[in-house]
Amino acid sequence: MSENATVRATGPGLVPAPGTASRPPVAQPVGFRWYPRLSRVPDGAVVSGVCTGLAGHLGVRVTYVRVVMVLLATLSGAGVALYAALWAFTSSNPAFSGSAATEHRERRRGVALAVLGVVGSVLSFMVTTATGLHVIVPVVIVALGAGLVWQQYDGGGRGSPRSVFDWARVTAGATLVVVGLAVVVLGQVELAALRSSLLAVVATLVGVGLLSVPVGLRLWRSLEEERAARIREAERSDIASHLHDSVLQTLALIQKRSDDPAQVARLARRQERELRQWLFGAGSRMSSGAATVAGAVEVMIGDVEDVYGLRVDQVVVGGDGPVGDAEDAVLGAVREALVNVAKHAGVDTADVFVENDGRTLSAFVRDRGRGFDPDAVDGDRHGLAQSIRHRVESRGGTVRVRSTLGRGTEIGIEMPLEGE
Repeated sequence: MSENATVRATGPGLVPAPGTASRPPVAQPVGFRWYPRLSRVPDGAVVSGVCTGLAGHLGVRVTYVRVVMVLLATLSGAGVALYAALWAFTSSNPAFSGSAATEHRERRRGVALAVLGVVGSVLSFMVTTATGLHVIVPVVIVALGAGLVWQQYDGGGRGSPRSVFDWARVTAGATLVVVGLAVVVLGQVELAALRSSLLAVVATLVGVGLLSVPVGLRLWRSLEEERAARIREAERSDIASHLHDSVLQTLALIQKRSDDPAQVARLARRQERELRQWLFGAGSRMSSGAATVAGAVEVMIGDVEDVYGLRVDQVVVGGDGPVGDAEDAVLGAVREALVNVAKHAGVDTADVFVENDGRTLSAFVRDRGRGFDPDAVDGDRHGLAQSIRHRVESRGGTVRVRSTLGRGTEIGIEMPLEGE
């Protein structure tokens, strides 16, 4: 072929199914025909999609392939054997299909041709081998049952049974196989001889089973060890990824800001909180929007620590309850109290205690700062009056403030939870 030959693109006669990537046309020299890989197309198939896949491979209509299979089936079942071999040794590929109307027409023709092929195969086998119906019929029953089971467990098909219809298909196929084999065996062997043969088979199976037990146990242990190793490797990778994204990054920031003790303390405190949340499971609550009281306290305190640089030591009792309106009001008041500590107390630490006993949600915020006189607070200072008292008392709760100049402040909050 010369170098100046004109090129063109050729491809299979099937149309890519919706949602699948079509193979881009490949430029090939004139006279070159591209044959796609032979594979079965189970979508809309009569049995397993062998004829549809073969038609796509050859670039011809599927009806022609089915007619050829029927003609081969009349040659003492050669077409049936060829179909079974192609079914067993070709992979499934649902990437190509035709239009819905075309598939419906082709499927009806396929069903008719399949029935014709089975009948022709049976008749030709009876004529060429002089075999009676008492043998042919059970063999056909066994083949139909095996086909039903194969179709269900086909690697490219639906896979394991999931619906009642799938289980009914498998049960019916297995029943047909057992009935067909029983008819064949009982028709050829006397009952006494059959009993002896069955005992011999059972004894052989028991012996093979006993010999196979050590091998099976060893294989099972190997699989379990491999599974445990994969789990350990996945956990190790997860830990390494988390440490790299959190601890190592924080250590790098601390090295860069070693001349700022306050910033170093803030970074260390934040990393301590994140690591504690990750180790003890609080991270899931944090990432899910703090659905529990304990998670909401973690989020709130973390926000205050990051924004204001205040170190907060917390204790939460009964924090597994959900966060409702009452809990949200209490936690909002606690946050405002911590902000007041950071702004006015003159200290860098505070203590928070939260308890939920199912009837009452209690919270205490304590600092050892400069303190103040609650009665001397100016009217234009709305932090204590609005953000704390009004937020809690409007929902039926109470607020107690105890403060001593030079010794610190304690704010106690109680909110009834009945009716939540």
